[in-house]
Amino acid sequence: MYKKILVPLDGSPLAEAVLPHAEALAKSENAEIVLLRVAVTPARYLFAHNPAEGNNVIHMIEKEAADYMKEEVAKLQDEGVKVTGITRDGAPADEILEAAEETHADVIAMSTHGRTGVKRLLMGSIAEQVVHDSHIPVILIHPN
Repeated sequence: MYKKILVPLDGSPLAEAVLPHAEALAKSENAEIVLLRVAVTPARYLFAHNPAEGNNVIHMIEKEAADYMKEEVAKLQDEGVKVTGITRDGAPADEILEAAEETHADVIAMSTHGRTGVKRLLMGSIAEQVVHDSHIPVILIHPN
C-alpha cells in the first residue's frame, strides 16, 4: 500500500518521536523512508549591514541540517531500512508538501506538538497546514 513514506524532521526529540512508527510501517510495507529536514534560515536582508555574516549564519544552519540528515539516515540504514535524506530551505509546511509531491510519497508521517488555544493561534501548526493541504494521507504522532 505504501511504497514511500515522507518523514519531516526539525532536529528535535519531539519530531523524532515519529521515527519508530515510520520505521515499523516501512518494514511492514517494504517501503522507503524519505527523511526531510527543512532548514529555516533568516532572511538575508536582516544582515544588510554585514552580508558576509549573514552568509556565514545561513551556511552554518544549512550545514547543521545536512549533517543532521546524514546522521539520521545512517541510523535507519543500520536498522535495515531503505532510506534517503533531503534538506530544503523555506517555509516548513510548504516545503513538506512540495517534497511529498516531488518524491512521489504515498504518505507523510510526522509528529505534532498538540498545541491548543492561544499557543496554537499564535504559533500556528505546521502539522495542521500539512493535513489541510495534503493530497495524500498524513499520519500524526503525538509524542506523549
